[in-house]
Amino acid sequence: MDQQRPNVVVVLTDDQCWGDVGVHGNPHLATPTLDRLCMEGVDLTRFYTCTVCAPTRASLMTGRYNYRTRAIDTAYGRAMMDPEEVTLAEILRGAGYRTGLFGKWHLGDNYPMRAIDKGFEEVLCHRGGGMCQPSDFEGNKYFDPMLLHNGQPKKYTGYCTDIFADAAIEFVEQHRDEPFFVYLATNAPHSPLQVAEKWVEPYRQKGLNETFARVYGMIKNVDFNLGRLLAGLERLGLSENTIVWFMGDNGACGSHAHDGLQRYNAGLRDFKGSMYDGGIREPSLVRWPARLPRGVKLDRVAHLIDLVPTVAAACGAELPANVTIDGLNILPILTGEVSAKEWPDRALFTQWHRGNIPERYRNCAVIGQQYKLVNGKELYDVINDSGETRDVAEKHPDIVREMRRQYESWFDDVSTTRPDNYEPPRIHLGSHEENPTVLTRQDWRIQGETGWADEDHGSWQVLVTRPGSYSIRVHFTKTEGAALARMQLDEIKHELPVAAGATECTFEGVELPEGPACLEAWTEGKDRRTAAFSIDVSYDG
Repeated sequence: MDQQRPNVVVVLTDDQCWGDVGVHGNPHLATPTLDRLCMEGVDLTRFYTCTVCAPTRASLMTGRYNYRTRAIDTAYGRAMMDPEEVTLAEILRGAGYRTGLFGKWHLGDNYPMRAIDKGFEEVLCHRGGGMCQPSDFEGNKYFDPMLLHNGQPKKYTGYCTDIFADAAIEFVEQHRDEPFFVYLATNAPHSPLQVAEKWVEPYRQKGLNETFARVYGMIKNVDFNLGRLLAGLERLGLSENTIVWFMGDNGACGSHAHDGLQRYNAGLRDFKGSMYDGGIREPSLVRWPARLPRGVKLDRVAHLIDLVPTVAAACGAELPANVTIDGLNILPILTGEVSAKEWPDRALFTQWHRGNIPERYRNCAVIGQQYKLVNGKELYDVINDSGETRDVAEKHPDIVREMRRQYESWFDDVSTTRPDNYEPPRIHLGSHEENPTVLTRQDWRIQGETGWADEDHGSWQVLVTRPGSYSIRVHFTKTEGAALARMQLDEIKHELPVAAGATECTFEGVELPEGPACLEAWTEGKDRRTAAFSIDVSYDG
């Protein structure tokens, strides 16, 4: 076993807010494993993320603001990370680490953007942004799910979080004698709120409503499984030299309020999707017994873009050359080699909204150590007003001007990274790495801000890598009567009659030329046009 370089375990949960941790004062939820990490390591109390899933994951993987990566939203072709981006998995694998992802990727379901294309040698994941979404296998649930193991569908028995934890523990056991990087990214506690009754019932008995009881039950299960992973490290004698970094991806989702009640979040304002701290300030706990102090609460502002340079420094890995890394190596203040008072102030940035192109000042924040500017006009003293209840912009116009200047400079800078108006990466058809290619509504391109329904019009931006004959199987909502199925790839058009009650049809022997194209498929019945639910594209030769 390599005693010099630490192992790395990054745990990222989905929609777990700042207040969903026992040591952060939650009056209902006990999280003994997370509390233990806090007591045995460093609690980053001013840690920021993006306010939704895929952008957070892109920054976590690259150390770069997500606007540089093309992952600017959660779907509609806006959640696919550019394959030229260099991930933490690629950095560590290049340094001799074994790499595994277990859970949620959400940066592209198809080649060349899958986790197995981006540095992870062992991958067990679900599709898209979440299970039970349009990208998922039909009828899939959190229990006994169909998942993708190294790109191939496989049926599993059990609960999804348990399954992902089992796979992570097995990976650690297999590679105990060599340095490893485990990325355990749970889809819990993201909706739908599916979890075994044994985890829910204790919170019902406390008088919580069904929504909160299920959310807390899912978090309790995550905490339990994290405990199992830590126990595995201890059993194998790996705890001392393993970095365990736990964090949430963004604030609470629609379950933040229910039946007139507010989900506990330690007084932070708002929730997922918002630029107030309830949407972007997240739990972040780091334990590394060999180097980090115990029980430290560190209040310096930090961001998930800091993870890549920090972990790379800890592991002695080289960062990619000629790439702008926006994050900082915060190892010196984690270890205490540099005191918090000596650490300079910094400006952090985050922004998100629906749409194909980012818009200046729309749902954005500039975050400093004391002040925070929201949407370019609201200023909050978050040291003395953590709930962001008092706008002090009129009292400090000079601070507003400076933070606006910083935002303008940042927005211009990240926008020049993608001068093609943030066009999404193209999904490859006919590649040797993925055949067939399954296209879902997760990654189709639309003109509006949202659209997953049958009546929406979406198309896939693809790259045909090999000219030749293809089979194109189109899946759609059951037809009410006889209908006509149509598929179109630029100027190539085909149609087939389909019977009443049909749910799929296959276009055989479709000759596709090599090169970029736009693919679309739908059915037309009496007074109704229905978009394809998914398309399987197979290269036949």
